[in-house]
Amino acid sequence: MKRVSLTQYLIEEQRLNNSIPAELRLLIEVLARACKTISHSVGKGALGDVLGTAESENVQGEIQKKLDIICNEILLQANEWGGHLAAMASEEMETIHPIPNRYPMGEYMLLFDPLDGSSNIDVNVSIGTIFSVLKAPEGMATPTEEDFLQPGTKQVAAGYAVYGPQTVLVLTTGNGVHGFTLDREMGSWVMTQRDIQIPADTAEYAINASNSRHWYAPVTRYITELEAGKTGPREKNFNMRWIASMVADVHRILNRGGIFMYPADQREPDKPGKLRLMYEANPMALLIEQAGGAATDGKQRILDIQPTKLHQRVAVFLGSRNEVERVTRYHAK
Repeated sequence: MKRVSLTQYLIEEQRLNNSIPAELRLLIEVLARACKTISHSVGKGALGDVLGTAESENVQGEIQKKLDIICNEILLQANEWGGHLAAMASEEMETIHPIPNRYPMGEYMLLFDPLDGSSNIDVNVSIGTIFSVLKAPEGMATPTEEDFLQPGTKQVAAGYAVYGPQTVLVLTTGNGVHGFTLDREMGSWVMTQRDIQIPADTAEYAINASNSRHWYAPVTRYITELEAGKTGPREKNFNMRWIASMVADVHRILNRGGIFMYPADQREPDKPGKLRLMYEANPMALLIEQAGGAATDGKQRILDIQPTKLHQRVAVFLGSRNEVERVTRYHAK
C-alpha cells in the first residue's frame, strides 16, 4: 500500500475538492506537529516529571494536572506565530488568547481541549487532544469571545489526537473522516484509515453508570432496555465500555460503532450537561456526522446549537445513528 503522508493528503484534497485553502493546510500541519510534541511528553510519563497534579484549578474549577498545563502551553506556542490565526480559546483558560501584535493575524480561530481524559494520565490509559477550527467573522478587527460563538455547523475543520499504544490523528475538513498514525521512527503522520464510516447499528454503549441514580427518566429507560438484553424489549445483548476519556471512547466508536452518552442529570438541574460544547461536543459531533453517525444533546442536533458563552456545557449522545435517534426520541416523549 502506498504511504500517504498528512501533507500529501491535504495538498491532494485541495487539488481535487478545493476544500482546504493553503492557510488552513498550514494550520492543520502546525496542529499535527504540536500533537506530536504532546505525544512525546505523554510518552515520557514519570521519566519526564509530567505526572501528578499542578496544585492549581482551571476555569471550570477542576484540579489541573501538570500535563494539562504543559499541553496547553505547547498548543499556544506552536500556533501563535504562524500567521494563520486571529485568536485561540482553550478549555483550560478563562477567556480567549489573541495572537500577540508582533505576529501577523490570520483568518482562522482555534479552540482546543489540550488534554482530554486527565483522570487517566497517571494510570497510563489513553488520553487525547481535541481541536476545532472556525473562520473569523468578516471585518473582525480585534477578536472577542463573541466572535467564537458560532454554531458547530460553521467549523471548517475538527479532529483529535489519541495518545495510546499508537498515536493517531483523526481529522475532518468537511469531506469525510481520515486517520493518520504517527510513525515514531520517521516522525511523520501516515494515513492509515480513509473515509471512516460508523455502522448505523451497534451492540456497545458507553456511559458512566455510577451516575445512574441521578439520571433523568429518558436515559434510565434507555439504559434499562439495554441492560435487559435478549430477554428485554430490545431482544439483543449489549456490552458497556467506558474509558473516562472522551477521545478514547469516540475513537473506539469511529472504528467499530457504539453510542457514547454523557447526559445531564439531577445533581445540578440548572446545568445542561458536563461536557463543553465548543471544545468537546462540537468537534466530536462534526467528526461523527462526517462518518455517518449522529450527535444530539437529547433534544436537537449538537451542531445546530447556537452558543451563548465560551465555556457552555451540553449533554451529549453521539455515535451509531439508530441508537442516537432512539435515545433522542425517548427525550422527546
